[in-house]
Amino acid sequence: MPIVEIKVPSPGESITEVEIASFLKEDGDYVFLDEEICEVDSDKATLAIPAEQAGTITWKVSEGDAVPVGGVIATIDTDAKAPAGSAPEAKKEEAVVEEKKTEAPKKQEEAPKKQESYASGTPSPAAKKMMSENGVSANQVKATGKDGRITKQDVLSAMSSGFALGDAGRSWEGGREQRREKMSMLRRKVAERLVSVKNETAMLTTFNEVNMKPIMDLRNKYKQAFAQHHEVNLGFMSFFTKAVTEALYDSPAVNAMIDGQEMVFHDYCDIGIAVSSPKGLMVPVVRNAEQMSLAEIEAEIKRLAIKARDGKISVEDMTGGTFTITNGGVFGSMMSTPIINPPQSAILGMHNIVDRAVVENGEIVIRPMMYLALSYDHRIIDGKESVSVLSESEEHARKPYYHAIWW
Repeated sequence: MPIVEIKVPSPGESITEVEIASFLKEDGDYVFLDEEICEVDSDKATLAIPAEQAGTITWKVSEGDAVPVGGVIATIDTDAKAPAGSAPEAKKEEAVVEEKKTEAPKKQEEAPKKQESYASGTPSPAAKKMMSENGVSANQVKATGKDGRITKQDVLSAMSSGFALGDAGRSWEGGREQRREKMSMLRRKVAERLVSVKNETAMLTTFNEVNMKPIMDLRNKYKQAFAQHHEVNLGFMSFFTKAVTEALYDSPAVNAMIDGQEMVFHDYCDIGIAVSSPKGLMVPVVRNAEQMSLAEIEAEIKRLAIKARDGKISVEDMTGGTFTITNGGVFGSMMSTPIINPPQSAILGMHNIVDRAVVENGEIVIRPMMYLALSYDHRIIDGKESVSVLSESEEHARKPYYHAIWW
């Protein structure tokens, strides 16, 4: 049959519909087998849908449409022929021919091309949508696509690196216009979950403060050797992730959850790490963190954060956590009350490290201090257990003995 229907695959359990986030191919374009044609948002992640056959694509939906799992989003006419010179094989042959040219003239031509080029051309459909949603202009993005074309990855890279305050598009225009933007499916789901947590749990927050000097001294002493040996940087998150797993061993209720009339206890620690991405806050899971070293934790956090930044995080990466850690300190937060990530029963919030005057041995000294906040469901966790987890997490994070074991 010459016409092939492209249907929405199931992104995971409990997901019944998705939202068309962006088209990567325009209506009438020729697509190749397994070439990505669009991105869809579920309430948990963004997924790319590939072409199941080669041919000319015809869209049956529009960007922003909600489509049930199994619904038809496009058709592909497999009888259509690829435009001349557009086939992957043809491109490969052209590349081989280019490589066979003499190297001397090639080196002379490459010199002026080494200068960085900022796109003034047309962005791809996905890049255009992302630029519009985030207020990014073309002169803020370094283009790497063919013929100066701005790709989605170019926009993500520009956003992750940040913009100077004087860049274009950063000043007020002086008008009083308004604009409305539809909330993404992911943002709507996050909103629903946050409200349900407030309504359905007896949430309470306990605070404590940590003298970060021992941890900072230890990190400064070993970070260079650590990076050279493990090929990953040593950050504060791994200290507290590992320390939390030790504390949860002594307070299993904080690592548990409520299921109807029962409490479900876990003999493992799958720690969710909240990370910021262009699409919002995501919580990928570091599984069996209690069995991992500091280097393994750092490597896994880095891997998951890159996937979230690049929009490649999967549903499986963000399901099944037993406890969550969020670090608002990277944005300058001094103190907050983090909201529990259901169905978990607790979440630890880390904050900004600030030099403050404290009393040690009867003397006032300056120390780098950080507030810790533990929000928990009082239905399953008592105050004693919450305070114990906070104090033990601090103690384990600062003890050199434990770091030697975790190394």
